[in-house]
Amino acid sequence: MLTLDHIALACTDLVGSAELLSQLIGVPLQSGGKHPRYGTHNMLLGMGDLYLELIARDPDATPTGRPAWFELDHFTGPMRPANWICRTPDLKAALPRMPVGPGPAVPLTRGDLAWDITVPDDGSLPLDGAMPTLIQWADGTRHPLDRLTDSACRLQRWTVSHPHAQMLQNSLPLVDRRVQFVTGLACFAMTLMTPRGIVTL
Repeated sequence: MLTLDHIALACTDLVGSAELLSQLIGVPLQSGGKHPRYGTHNMLLGMGDLYLELIARDPDATPTGRPAWFELDHFTGPMRPANWICRTPDLKAALPRMPVGPGPAVPLTRGDLAWDITVPDDGSLPLDGAMPTLIQWADGTRHPLDRLTDSACRLQRWTVSHPHAQMLQNSLPLVDRRVQFVTGLACFAMTLMTPRGIVTL
């Protein structure tokens, strides 16, 4: 089974986008960290049973020689949802059962966090991101939610729009009433309940 773990919100300017998002939702984001392997950095928002990751290319990162993940090398425009990440207790077993290959599992660490995550070698997002990235947090290590303050924001709805939405709905082993699949152009919509009311991104 898959569990919704976190949602990636892409941007080009991490600090400026974090300030704008904080104004929209009424609470600040917390410091995340850097991902040297992919040349990115992030800020996080705890939302009860999952978290939001605001992520951008890090202008101070040492060139990696490999594509950034979440297609951030080609990202332009305002911040917007770019991908969703689902947790599995056994990534190796889950991979061959996926309807679309999410990419090979890459082991990563940062401080006391350790995880395996699927990342296509070319940095692409399978099915324009409609196919979720898969993640397995290492046994005995912490989860980002363990260190995040609960923002009081809650995910109300995560809508995945794609021409193959019905196929994903029928084949992904995910049961979460907040996740909706809609047949249409490839895009996402995220609706949050926040201290400032309903916010849709």
